[in-house]
Amino acid sequence: MTGGRYRLIGSTASPYAIKLRALMRYRRIPHDWVIMSKALRAATAHLKPMLIPVLQYPDGSYRGETTTLAYDLEARHQGRSVIPEDKAVAFVCDLLEDLADEWAVKPLFLYRWWDPEDQAYVSRWAGEEWSTSEAEAGSREEIEEFRQRQISRMSILGATDENRPLLEESYRRTLAAFEPHVGMTNYLFGSRPSLADFAWFGQLSEMATDPTPMRIMREHAPFTDHWVRRLDDASGVEGAWYSREQALGGFAEALLRIAGELYLPFLAANADAFAKGLARLEINVWGLPYALAPFKYQVKCLQQLRKKFAALGAGDRIALKPVLERTGCWAVLNGG
Repeated sequence: MTGGRYRLIGSTASPYAIKLRALMRYRRIPHDWVIMSKALRAATAHLKPMLIPVLQYPDGSYRGETTTLAYDLEARHQGRSVIPEDKAVAFVCDLLEDLADEWAVKPLFLYRWWDPEDQAYVSRWAGEEWSTSEAEAGSREEIEEFRQRQISRMSILGATDENRPLLEESYRRTLAAFEPHVGMTNYLFGSRPSLADFAWFGQLSEMATDPTPMRIMREHAPFTDHWVRRLDDASGVEGAWYSREQALGGFAEALLRIAGELYLPFLAANADAFAKGLARLEINVWGLPYALAPFKYQVKCLQQLRKKFAALGAGDRIALKPVLERTGCWAVLNGG
């Protein structure tokens, strides 16, 4: 790498890799997009946990985790920020990014590995990119191994028959939240995209490609489908942030309702089950059940959101209280 260029190492089948790629394109940060290879896996094996994408910095070092990387790039590069200037709005941006990263991936994983049509499509696509073999026969074997490995993880990640109705309902409600608000110059917090927009782009872009969720999106949310495709490269987008009042209503409020009714109660139940040493958390949302073994990482997610919320000034918390109460977010963020 020369001239301060980065290398973004990932896969087009990873919602997190294309999230960061779209963000770097929008911010006009010089980088090269590289598909993960066997040699690059070895070079980045020291990173724990091993995630995709990995960003190689101009000094040759490797770093991971897209939220951390996005904030580090904010510190290193001026202009075209993806963090709203208003601190109250910036907190909502963080919350909605977390909702995308930690919950929207659940229906994505379900759709990818539930139906044989989706299994075949995604395993060929992702398996080929992640294959470590150059031989055609070997690649086919590894594609099948990849498919079986992903299917075996379904119960661990909650993609079960019991949870399927809620995961599918959360996808439908997400599309219903997006469809009335997206447009050529409409993003969550202004006429310019935020970190949360890019997180949602990552998840929805994959669902706009995989067969089953693609058909659902095209039927029920065609403007969302168009919005997702445009955000892949927004390097030419210019825009401004909305006022606080406008930013906290409409689009953002529609997604905050999903956070308040579904995601934050899930995080709270997960933290409670983990603290009690329970083998299984159980919640019921929109009249639908959801059960899963608790995850330590998502305990950390809730802790971080509460810490960020507590760090806001009193005036910012007061400004957020009406919308957070209306959407059901307030109690959980305050430790309830």
